[in-house]
Amino acid sequence: MNDLANIIADLRAEGEQLCTFLATLDEADWSRATTFKSWTVNDVVEHLHMSDFLAVTSHKGSDQFAAVMKQMSDPNLKAGEFSKQVTNNTSGLDLLNRWKTLFDEMCDRFAATEPSRRLTWVGPDMGISMFATARFMETWSHSWAIYDLMGVPKISTDSIKNIATIGIKTYGWTFVNRKEVPPEPKPYVKLTAPSGEVWSWNEPQSDNVVEGDAVEFCQVVTQVRNIADVNLLVTGEPATQWMDVAQCFAGPPNDPPVPGSRLK
Repeated sequence: MNDLANIIADLRAEGEQLCTFLATLDEADWSRATTFKSWTVNDVVEHLHMSDFLAVTSHKGSDQFAAVMKQMSDPNLKAGEFSKQVTNNTSGLDLLNRWKTLFDEMCDRFAATEPSRRLTWVGPDMGISMFATARFMETWSHSWAIYDLMGVPKISTDSIKNIATIGIKTYGWTFVNRKEVPPEPKPYVKLTAPSGEVWSWNEPQSDNVVEGDAVEFCQVVTQVRNIADVNLLVTGEPATQWMDVAQCFAGPPNDPPVPGSRLK
């Protein structure tokens, strides 16, 4: 498979894993608050559905995407009202089925796309491969809130290299987004994948290093965990500054969760 096909396969697998897990929840579980901003399971899945809806809309064309963004900015809409309209105000298994149907459509659309195509987004336009990777990253990262709530271990595969790579590539952007100068040199990153394979990026350095479990690294750069709550070995000032505020997703600067607040 080419790179795009591999990414889409990873995205599909991540969606299937989450869907299978969500189908095991009791009805009452969907209204329980997670440790992510006190969002309920319904809130998390609704957010994923809304993001995938925007992704499908973007794939349909930039004009359609612009029209939806204009609708969303209507000052008469209450917070979250547009998302409720998109999901038809569903919850629980009905919301799950609605999300999964749209998720599958999104993956099918991506799979039928020329690898050179770029899609409009709320931030800069993205190539289809990066766009699909971003959807994988968000599905993976948001699912942690639900696994943590239920006390169920989340199984990750080497597909998370997609996320780790985004984390590496957004080193400079993390600081620029905060109107700060990225500290140099870029840290050496050495991670152990779920399979036991070792991945590394940047020039080897003994005094400027992030080393450890790849899942934990991905949790930190997606702000699923605070760096204080994982066992990554962080050495040197640039590496320390980065891990304290790492953010691999688009949008305004976000602070990581407070230490201890996202532990299951």
